Amino acid sequence: QVQLVESGGGLVQAGGSLRLSCAASGSICCINVMGWYRQAPGKQRELVATITNGGDTVIADSVKGRFTISRDNAKNTVSLQMNSLKPEDTAVYYCNYRDYTRGFLNWGQGTQVTVSS
Repeated sequence: QVQLVESGGGLVQAGGSLRLSCAASGSICCINVMGWYRQAPGKQRELVATITNGGDTVIADSVKGRFTISRDNAKNTVSLQMNSLKPEDTAVYYCNYRDYTRGFLNWGQGTQVTVSS
């Protein structure tokens, strides 16, 4: 299994920027994908962005052009640079690690992002 610790959330005004980071530790190997999901109050958790250990990315349409996901395989970290933030980006953001070779999925504890109008 893999342990994930997120950091970087907070309160920002609309139009501002935040950078989220997620540090992974444990049994990291093989074919895997790390990503960011978010869950707003009363809504289902939704994909924000994912990146494979080969660098392939998937970005949700709602954040495309504003958010960028990156990964440092040597440090086992994944980051989410969020620019031009909107109030609708307010949510708890979760980091996850999906191991396709060994077939498991781990989640971080989440970090709150609040965008004020």
